[in-house]
Amino acid sequence: MKIMPVQKQSSAGQRTRFKAFVAVGDGNGHLGLGVKCASEVATAIRGAITIAKLNVVPVRRGFWGRMSGLPHTIPTKVTGKCGSVSVRLIPAPRGTGLVSSPVGKKLLTMAGVRDVYTSTRGHSRTMGNFIKALYEALGKTYGYLTPDLWAEQPLGASPFQEHTDFLAKKKVY
Repeated sequence: MKIMPVQKQSSAGQRTRFKAFVAVGDGNGHLGLGVKCASEVATAIRGAITIAKLNVVPVRRGFWGRMSGLPHTIPTKVTGKCGSVSVRLIPAPRGTGLVSSPVGKKLLTMAGVRDVYTSTRGHSRTMGNFIKALYEALGKTYGYLTPDLWAEQPLGASPFQEHTDFLAKKKVY
């Protein structure tokens, strides 16, 4: 996603290292994000790929309106925050596409989301925080329990029926 140089002031001057942001996704509801800092670019990228593969989260997809075809958007409005950047994902009708920045479109495509509106607050030009906030928002999609995920609960007899059955069994002397 991004490679940026970061510097530390030392007694001999500045020490430059490279920070890599890497995202991995299968386009079918899984997304991982890795951030790694190293003195060489290749080492940073390799480490970030490993971390991204270890941080894969499931992304729940849903419908907007009719439940026909495959899920195409997110099930509910979700928000993610990192630093000053706050990203809000809003479900969109089928055919809308990804209404987001180019980086946001890449991440949402890797997650398998086809239609979504995005809204950001804060200094979203800070790409590292924007990517982390979007990743957090996508990870929260399974945090909301909708009725289709409720476990089936068999209904027992009503308390009145249980009491009537108890009284019917009791013998009177």
